[in-house]
Amino acid sequence: MKLSQILNGLDILASTAEPELEVTDVVNDSRTVTPGAVFVAVRGFETDGHRFIPQAVSAGAAVVICEEPPAVPVPYVLVADSRHALAVTARNFFGDPSSKLCVIGVTGTNGKTTTTYLIKHLLEEILHAKVGLIGTNGNMIGDEMLHSERTTPESRDLQELFTRMLEAGCTHVVMEVSSHALDLGRVEGIHFAVGIFTNLTQDHLDYHKTMENYAAAKAKLFSMCDKGVVNLDDAWSDFMLERAKCPVLTYSVKSNRGDLAAHDIKYSASGVKFCAVHGATIQPVSLAIPGTFSVYNALGVLACMLQLGISLQDAAEAMATATGVKGRVEVVPTDGDYTILIDYAHTPDALENVLRSMREVTEGRLVALFGCGGDRDRTKRPIMGRIAAELADFVVVTSDNPRTEEPEAIVADILEGMKDSGTPRQVIVNRPAAIEWAIEHHEPGDVIILAGKGHEDYQILGKTKIHMDEREIVADVLKRRRERT
Repeated sequence: MKLSQILNGLDILASTAEPELEVTDVVNDSRTVTPGAVFVAVRGFETDGHRFIPQAVSAGAAVVICEEPPAVPVPYVLVADSRHALAVTARNFFGDPSSKLCVIGVTGTNGKTTTTYLIKHLLEEILHAKVGLIGTNGNMIGDEMLHSERTTPESRDLQELFTRMLEAGCTHVVMEVSSHALDLGRVEGIHFAVGIFTNLTQDHLDYHKTMENYAAAKAKLFSMCDKGVVNLDDAWSDFMLERAKCPVLTYSVKSNRGDLAAHDIKYSASGVKFCAVHGATIQPVSLAIPGTFSVYNALGVLACMLQLGISLQDAAEAMATATGVKGRVEVVPTDGDYTILIDYAHTPDALENVLRSMREVTEGRLVALFGCGGDRDRTKRPIMGRIAAELADFVVVTSDNPRTEEPEAIVADILEGMKDSGTPRQVIVNRPAAIEWAIEHHEPGDVIILAGKGHEDYQILGKTKIHMDEREIVADVLKRRRERT
């Protein structure tokens, strides 16, 4: 492809590169440069791509796109924002694949993963479509699971992924759209058929600094889509609606103001049932995932189907056949009359939601086992400690992904929020040991929630990932218990 085609639509400040030059790829990682590639030097949080221009040139980069003239001799294109340039050039290089797909984006603090999996299931059941999925648990092309490093890939990788999905026969793609992706331009140039806002609660303030900045990043989705779906019960719904540049369908559990509402809700340990009301239409709905948040997730999915022109009846019938999502209120087999759930709840709101929901179906004690991530928003740690102490009958405080922080310091922050509570607790910093302690000290009818890790099968200590799957930990503990009897 000619360089001029790749640069189409990009504001260029200066250039020493030949427009007719044939280039072979567009990359932003110097380690992936191949001869004839365009290297885009992007300034990141931990490093600056401009530092790696010499390595990229040595590897055969034909052109460099950068924000300052390179220190080594190489044809270059000077731009004001190389991150924006990466999104534009990658889209051009791969032929704008998302424009040939029906792309659905889901943003919000909680509920994104479950919502995307449910939408994928419904589209497959109703339209018999091949559906791609991009998100926290991994990326999927139909039934094929691909590894992913982040919730929303970098713009170049995203365009390549869309291309693979298109070539594999996908007609639809449903993706989690993180606030980082929106703020950093990873999804720039993508056309969304429907954008969905689930909720906004405290998270990622280490990056966004304020809730207003966080909300503004999320709201960008509604300037990039044909139609929107917004949770009217969320405190930030008006913020989203005011900034939406498309028709929006709202949903609500708490009031009748939403375009789509849930009435006559019935909860059980096996799931939720309710009547979805949309205008004059009343449709029974059943979803085999327990909890109040499941009602919200279901309504968001149903509203999305309505925005795609699918009837409420067809959507509800397909939802009845959906199963749970790994790491989202996932039931783990036990050896007795108690229940273990694995859930990704790692924010104050998510922890509160899962504890309140399980309270409704817990016969014995509700036990919360959780920690908080290191090198992330410290202010939420005492908040989560307070929530656990208020809503659980017993709390086990442990580690999550401590990263480069001392695990004991993170635990101390959590305990600060519990200091005025009389709720019994146990502090065990080593997470596998904490899980074993919780199992060994269970009582009949207990529900033990292992919160924070969810689908993750690793723990980050320092800057190293070590294997740690809570399902395996539970299985090993139960095996040793059986061997003792």
